[in-house]
Amino acid sequence: QVQLVESGGGLVQAGASLRLSCAASGRTFSTYGMGWFRQAPEKEREFVATISWSGGIKYYVDSVKGRFTISRDNAKNTVYLQMNSLKPEDTAIYYCAATQRTVGRDSYEYAYWGQGTRVTVSS
Repeated sequence: QVQLVESGGGLVQAGASLRLSCAASGRTFSTYGMGWFRQAPEKEREFVATISWSGGIKYYVDSVKGRFTISRDNAKNTVYLQMNSLKPEDTAIYYCAATQRTVGRDSYEYAYWGQGTRVTVSS
């Protein structure tokens, strides 16, 4: 069992940066692949980024490549999403998730989810 709690969301202007954090409970956090997903109003949840247990494998959706960086600190049971050069189209609720796979780009691959943190980017 893994429990996930996101934080770090907020209201920012276009071009600003935010860093989301996801704190995980459980001693087995370091064995899970982790991911970030987001859901904009009236849209389906979409994959944003994923990272392997070691941090050696990372994937991003094309729309955030070069702007977002996923990382993790297994000693702190925390995964991060550094978001730079934010755009209004990044506005969404961001969810952290854990998978027993190495990495995952589809929501069905994830067994554990956080409650989400809201990010709003104004133009």
